[in-house]
Amino acid sequence: MPDTRADDFRSDLDLALRLADAADAQSLPRFDAADLAVSLKADHSHVTDADLATERAIREILQTERAADGILGEEYGTSGDTHRQWIVDPIDGTANFLRGVPLWGTMISLAVDGVARVGVVSMPALNRRWWAAPGLGAWTTTHAGPRRIHVSDVSSLDDASVSFQSIAQWDESGHLDPLLALSRRVWRDRAYGDVFSYMLLAEGRLDMVAEFGVKEYDIAAAFAIVAEAGGLATAFDGSPSLSARSALATNGRLHEEFLRFFQSAI
Repeated sequence: MPDTRADDFRSDLDLALRLADAADAQSLPRFDAADLAVSLKADHSHVTDADLATERAIREILQTERAADGILGEEYGTSGDTHRQWIVDPIDGTANFLRGVPLWGTMISLAVDGVARVGVVSMPALNRRWWAAPGLGAWTTTHAGPRRIHVSDVSSLDDASVSFQSIAQWDESGHLDPLLALSRRVWRDRAYGDVFSYMLLAEGRLDMVAEFGVKEYDIAAAFAIVAEAGGLATAFDGSPSLSARSALATNGRLHEEFLRFFQSAI
């Protein structure tokens, strides 16, 4: 019997992939450009002309093809309905982008009633893309064509490879001691950073990604892809909320153990 969930979201995923094409056409030509315009936002984070142009390109298409849906974007805020809401980070990893480091990407998600269902992550400087939707699985590009991806089957913290994003982030949130305790427990710890960490998790190359101070647009697309790859992504309180300002994504098998570890270490 066909999966009716796939029918529900197939057209949305097709649209999200086209949105990623439009985003790449804006962002990639500006990567490492000598005349890149950079300014500081009110929160002292950087924004480039590429961030702004990329989000505008995505919004223009959505306003034409999904006028009834809402949009939440990092650069231009929230508009429209929140039942079906497109969540957009035009360039996740702007600090990398403006320094010429290729680990940045566009994140596009469709959330329904606050749950990320469709996700596309495009990292054009690496010539890589990942996408997922309910009933359609999680996929990535390869030289041989699309390949379905799945999280790892690691079942012990002692054997786990983790990405913690940044020491400063954990320190500012008051969780530096639990991070150090984790580093002494797991097999391997690294800070690959930003959305790339989540995609490594979805491909089974990492077993946990965790961070603090995140907004919906920082994690929505990643949560959708991790879920369809067989993993689990929640806030640190264990809820599926995208607005709790924390993220813990795992291969699923280790999720409860990671939650217990952090709760006991805090």
